[in-house]
Amino acid sequence: MPEPIDSSQRWAVVGAGALGLTLALRLARLGHRVTVYEAGDVLGGLASPWQVGDITWDRHYHVTLLSDARTRAMYRDAGIADDELRWVETKTGYYGTDHVLRSVSNALEFLKLPGLSVIDKGRLAATIAIGSKIRNGRRMEKLTVERWLRRWSGNSAFDTFWKPLLRAKLGDAYPKVSAAFIWATIQRLYAARRTGLKKEMFGYVSGGYSRVFKAFAETLAAAGVEVRLSTAVQKVQRSGDHLDVVTAGGTDTFDRVVLTTNASLAARLCPDLVVGERERLQRVEYLGIVCVSLLLEQPLSPYYLTYITEPATPFTAVVEMTAFIDPAEVGGKSLVYLPKYAPASDPLFDAEDSEVIATFLPFLQQMYPAFDPAQVVAARVSKVPQVFAVPALAYSDDAPSTATSVPGLFLAGSAHLPFSTLNVNDTLSLVDEVLTVAGMSAD
Repeated sequence: MPEPIDSSQRWAVVGAGALGLTLALRLARLGHRVTVYEAGDVLGGLASPWQVGDITWDRHYHVTLLSDARTRAMYRDAGIADDELRWVETKTGYYGTDHVLRSVSNALEFLKLPGLSVIDKGRLAATIAIGSKIRNGRRMEKLTVERWLRRWSGNSAFDTFWKPLLRAKLGDAYPKVSAAFIWATIQRLYAARRTGLKKEMFGYVSGGYSRVFKAFAETLAAAGVEVRLSTAVQKVQRSGDHLDVVTAGGTDTFDRVVLTTNASLAARLCPDLVVGERERLQRVEYLGIVCVSLLLEQPLSPYYLTYITEPATPFTAVVEMTAFIDPAEVGGKSLVYLPKYAPASDPLFDAEDSEVIATFLPFLQQMYPAFDPAQVVAARVSKVPQVFAVPALAYSDDAPSTATSVPGLFLAGSAHLPFSTLNVNDTLSLVDEVLTVAGMSAD
């Protein structure tokens, strides 16, 4: 076990997402001097706010579940009380290969879905129930998600129901993904029921993450944390008993450094890592996201989330944020996200934003015949090439470790979450992981 560190050390946190900021605040409250480096010009990382037309909301879609204890604690740390969250019961849609939009907001509606026999639907329900009973995700890493789902749901249900959803979320990478992926999804789905809640509710903070990170900035400043925006780190290297953080503006020296970046960037920034560590980081395969935000004059549907199994549709799902949040939050308009998960090699990442929008809108018209592109008030495209670390077979056996061979250097990012659907609550678990491996109490 590492020796406990004293309270007079200087820490650097690279990355100002929810993880980096929460960690910085915890460290400051433990008595450390903390500096946060962020290459972007705003706080929040993947959860950062941005402007679409004349409204400001989250760059990507996010929800908080009642069972998300870490996320709710993060809000409290930032100065946002529990009673300031708004809780909503949402509806869910389903768009199938027959090009019909249906509601699947409850068990009865699910049973009415076409294309699946009563036996198929029974096996689907049983599959989810079985997954909810499994407590150890490591055993799920031994099988591919396809093999496990075919075993419990059957070939017909897999080909008709699961495969299109897996392709939508994982693209062509789905055949190599372990069953731990679907296990993590089911575990999150059932989390509320395990805490005694009869159903899961979705919550959000009025003002979105723009308000959350504004409050965070004030709390961090009061705690003495220095935040340097628009400051890209070029290198983190060992210098005697300390670590140097190199930026275009110069070099600063710290006792401890935590990188909350993706694995490949961490490998590039840290030249002192041993060859095996660097290779392990470089082996992590990522999916990125291309997400179109649309501000519309009229709503599309009553569904917050619409699953899509039509393989020709160029986006993963339709997320109608204003079927969840109060439309007054966005000036009475409708805010819609059209996400597409894909590897960085996908042509969408090189396409002009106008091309991406022009590719997506015709399929939106197909799904919603009443939709008129003239209803689009504003549109904007977010592209992040490395978001989700693909959980291949036995991923946790080869996953990068939080502690490194470089004394005082720690890594924490999505690559360190082998059993996660990549949500804020799971990501925040890495705060305790860093504190623990650094020899500090995670309490």
